[in-house]
Amino acid sequence: MYLTTQGLVLRVSPYNETDAMLTILTARHGKISAKARGLRRKNSPLIAPCQLLSFSEFTFFEHKEQFTVNEAHSVELFIELRKDLCKLSLGTYFAQVADLISQEDLPNPELLSLVLNCLYALSKNNTTESKAKAAFELRAACLAGYTPDLSGCAVCGSHSPQFFNVAQGHLECASCETAYDNNLRMPVSAGMLDAMRYITLCDSKKILSFTLQEDTMLRLSQLTELYLIRQLERGFSTLDFYKSLQIEAEIPR
Repeated sequence: MYLTTQGLVLRVSPYNETDAMLTILTARHGKISAKARGLRRKNSPLIAPCQLLSFSEFTFFEHKEQFTVNEAHSVELFIELRKDLCKLSLGTYFAQVADLISQEDLPNPELLSLVLNCLYALSKNNTTESKAKAAFELRAACLAGYTPDLSGCAVCGSHSPQFFNVAQGHLECASCETAYDNNLRMPVSAGMLDAMRYITLCDSKKILSFTLQEDTMLRLSQLTELYLIRQLERGFSTLDFYKSLQIEAEIPR
């Protein structure tokens, strides 16, 4: 049986000397694992559409619940993104997170839309890295089932709390104490809170249509990163690499 669908390549793993295994996120079929025969050959026509972070149209041959790429054609390669190592590494982080929280045979068009929108914005220089990162992390946490409670302080109900409890995913006032670990409370300004509420509730196509000063955006990015990692209970090698590139860029030469 043949299946034709569009999808984003989240991971490429060597299978043998000539073949590779692909992990592809699709809207209708969720995550698909497929063998790409001959992909590791220099003259393979699959190289461009099957590379990491390529959004392509795939035709798969399915036999006994095993998928093989029959043919593939590129839809969007995010060429400009690949010219910037920092942005490329951030994109691979998005892919690693999407790989973790997606499932096979479970449609997830919103997750695919989230990743594509963030990659497109980075590629076209329509947004800063910190903004794309913050929006992706918080919305990804929501899609993974960890939507934070941003309605007000979890203790007194105030709509102007000063802290976000990363462990519990709720807001707290400075004077309100809960039984949870307060060492995981992060300061949250009114602007940050408005942005967080927007990210969790907006249409996925408008995920980046909010504004903050860059210093506030960086603090939001730190908060969303800690929240996502805390809720998923794991780190990401791609994120570590991205942050190492940032540190290197800040070192005077």
